[in-house]
Amino acid sequence: MPESATANLPLRRRPIDIFFAVMFTVFIVTSCIADMLPTLGVDFSQPTGSFLVDSNYWYAHDADPLFMHPPVWMRIVTGLSAFVYLVFYLVLVPALLRGWNWIQLPAVIYATAISVITGVIVFGVEFFGEPEFQTQNPLKFLAFNLPYVLIPLLLLIRMRKPSPFTRRF
Repeated sequence: MPESATANLPLRRRPIDIFFAVMFTVFIVTSCIADMLPTLGVDFSQPTGSFLVDSNYWYAHDADPLFMHPPVWMRIVTGLSAFVYLVFYLVLVPALLRGWNWIQLPAVIYATAISVITGVIVFGVEFFGEPEFQTQNPLKFLAFNLPYVLIPLLLLIRMRKPSPFTRRF
């Protein structure tokens, strides 16, 4: 195959990668604002006047009791987001923008892990688990959490074939 046929497409011809870069930049922010608090044991069960505490309280008080009062296993889940996924996002965004094909395997591993952990385990507990951890506001819960399952699944589809940046999607 000629070299030009396997060359990465310019970013302007890969709008899906721009979309992913924007979404994963948002995920960087949410990893810092939301997931670090329960991981570090910060209590946000009452508003305090602190932006970080109050924003987490506003979200969790009626939509996510598992997040507001996390058992140890859930703190491990938020810790993954706060420290492991955060580092991955910081690498993924430039990889998407610059078309670094080596990101494919880490992206597949990440997308599979977060989809299973969030989409199966966390959603399972929120909807079918112990009553004290079930969401009382499923629409709000899904509005805030479904992107963390759907966007990685779309990334998984994007990364399904070798040299993902040689094609639009």
